Amino acid sequence: MELKTTQLEDLPINQRIIRLLQDVGISSFFPPQVEAFNTNVLDGGNLVLAVPTSAGKTLVAEICMLKTILAGRGKALYLVPLRSLAREKYSDFKKYEGLGMTTAMSVGDYDSPGTRLKEADIVVLTTERADSLVRHKAEWLDEVGIIVVDEVHLVNDHKRGPTLEMVVAKMRQILPSVQIVALSATISNANEISEWLNAELVKSTWRPVPLKEGVLLDSQIAFSDSSKPRSIVRKKHEAVIDAICDILDEGGQVLVFVSSRRSTVAVAKRAAQSVGSYLKKETQEQLANVARKVVSKPSVPESSRTLARLISSGVAFHHAGLDNTERALVEDHFKDNLLKVIVATPTLAAGVNLPARRVIVRDYRRYEAGRGNYPIPVLEYKQMAGRAGRPKYDEYGEAVLIAKSDEEYDFLMDEYLLSEPERITSKLASPSALRSHILSSIATDMTRNREEVDHLIDETLFSSQFDSYDIGHHVSSALTFLEEGNLIQSDDSDTYSATPLGHRTSRLYIEPQTAILFRDALSKAESLSELGVFHLVCHSPDQPITYLTRGDFEEYEIFVEDNQDIFLIDPPEWDDLDDHARFLAEVKTARLLEDWISELREKDITDSFNVGMGDVHRYVRTAEWLVYSASEIARVIGVGQHIPTLHNLRFRLKYGVKPELLELVRLRGVGRIRGRMLYNHGLKSLADLYQAPIERIGAIPAIGTTLSESIKRQLGVDVKPGQERSIEADDEEFSFSIQTLLEDFEPEDD
Repeated sequence: MELKTTQLEDLPINQRIIRLLQDVGISSFFPPQVEAFNTNVLDGGNLVLAVPTSAGKTLVAEICMLKTILAGRGKALYLVPLRSLAREKYSDFKKYEGLGMTTAMSVGDYDSPGTRLKEADIVVLTTERADSLVRHKAEWLDEVGIIVVDEVHLVNDHKRGPTLEMVVAKMRQILPSVQIVALSATISNANEISEWLNAELVKSTWRPVPLKEGVLLDSQIAFSDSSKPRSIVRKKHEAVIDAICDILDEGGQVLVFVSSRRSTVAVAKRAAQSVGSYLKKETQEQLANVARKVVSKPSVPESSRTLARLISSGVAFHHAGLDNTERALVEDHFKDNLLKVIVATPTLAAGVNLPARRVIVRDYRRYEAGRGNYPIPVLEYKQMAGRAGRPKYDEYGEAVLIAKSDEEYDFLMDEYLLSEPERITSKLASPSALRSHILSSIATDMTRNREEVDHLIDETLFSSQFDSYDIGHHVSSALTFLEEGNLIQSDDSDTYSATPLGHRTSRLYIEPQTAILFRDALSKAESLSELGVFHLVCHSPDQPITYLTRGDFEEYEIFVEDNQDIFLIDPPEWDDLDDHARFLAEVKTARLLEDWISELREKDITDSFNVGMGDVHRYVRTAEWLVYSASEIARVIGVGQHIPTLHNLRFRLKYGVKPELLELVRLRGVGRIRGRMLYNHGLKSLADLYQAPIERIGAIPAIGTTLSESIKRQLGVDVKPGQERSIEADDEEFSFSIQTLLEDFEPEDD
């Protein structure tokens, strides 16, 4: 098919789709979109669309999804790498309800087949959730006609890449005729991605808002396209602040990328001293209201108070230490052009769409333990630079690196502005990733012998980029590990099958190494303590752990020495300093979890451990899942005596409470703080609440009439109809629902 026009109305698709898109303001196509529709993609052909941010990739995918659904060829899966992107796409796709289509989203609950998703026409999933559905053999997956893989270049990511790659390989094996539409940033070897997916390739550097890339040195930005340099007025005699003010002078917004959380706060504070003067009175009032929301809860961490003060000045910082509510407030109010400047770590560049007129990359070097200080990849810089330029608002976008010398200027110009991004390569050679995915393929009967395992690997990018001998060695090592760990077994005919432990490990979506660790520790343990369980969880490769400062070493060494009997894992020998330091960091994280279930205030936890509430939520959410996984493994291996302790700890982690509050906090609208209020006022059980008058319950601080009526209804008491205010919204002022945090929080690496 050759598209002769750039107009939507001439596209060979259902007129209902055309009318709906016209209603939301779409009437014509960008050049990369025209090129995409000149392929066979509307006839079910595979496509890799590698174009810059805001060049219209998603619209192409949406039209293909809608055509597939209305033609009766099946439902659509939209795969994304991050929960934040899943939420953004889910919200965007709700507009297609006008066509009678339903959209669903699932980003967590890895031990579930996702039955409710069966009824949806468009299903938005993180790649990990999609993988878990394959492991549960969700029957409705057979109904999928098209899979859109967003940010497919993230196969290059060490953490997320292997899962993305294997999900695509497994889905292609389950559904040989499924259509694949893969969306990517502009990368140097997009042709290899298209060959892997047997897809046509559309690659373009066209952008709706032209991008100029430059290096700032001595008050002047020199651009890579040799256009006229831009002079910067030295107002504050700090390059970053001067570059910010330069764009604010003309009404633009700025994103600043720095390498560490500490730097986001420091730069934001300095910027705030200048940005406030650019705010209109109305904007100042709106931002003051936003700031009040940030500090509306009691026991607010100092970092949240700092964020609130900065927001009032039109500036915010953004990193993984923010909690979910704070992140959303920052992102939404930047999109609304109330916040003028965000200072962020690079993780924002791969997250939700937040364009700005100027992107400033202050730090092009990053420190990593064990690796030292090194320059970031060109692809990462390009991801950040690609955020420059707001469609419909800006006539151009600028990405600026900052140099301090002529030598550094030459380096930045040559290595970043004038260089192609690095080649994307498979990361499936990771032993832990390969073990996990091979185990899942055996547990789901997708592969039953070595030949079938090899055939599945042949469907991966890994197979097309690596030597067959190396691939065979990696696969053999993974199979040996699984067999020696008693996760799989083979019979006389060399047919593989998963053991009961292997089956449960795969469905729990934990690493095989974690399952073996839990099995060995729980089978030997005579009894379990809170801290012993938490340290076991923190010792697993699945649990993120906090950073150990130099000042922490002595404190935790003494603690371990004084409490050796409670640990289920023996401390490593002193001569292995790296392992010893990690062990102490695990203990530190375990004590954080212990403080959480002891109902310590958020402020006390964040101050004591020097973390953000976003970190606390991430540690807690993952630990809750792993404690649940440990209880399931205890059941499989026949040590049921540990299950009550593990179940108790799981729910205490979920709600962040001492044991006596577990009954109360399961009521909707009652969080850890309100639960404690009820308990301290003599209402210690559901029976107490059932018998107590509504007036008594409502008189307790932080409860009120609306919640007291709701509590009564939840207990089956017929009360007079009341105005059902949003209890959950009220509760945010005093407490929070851990389940909501578990569903919504998107982990990031800093």
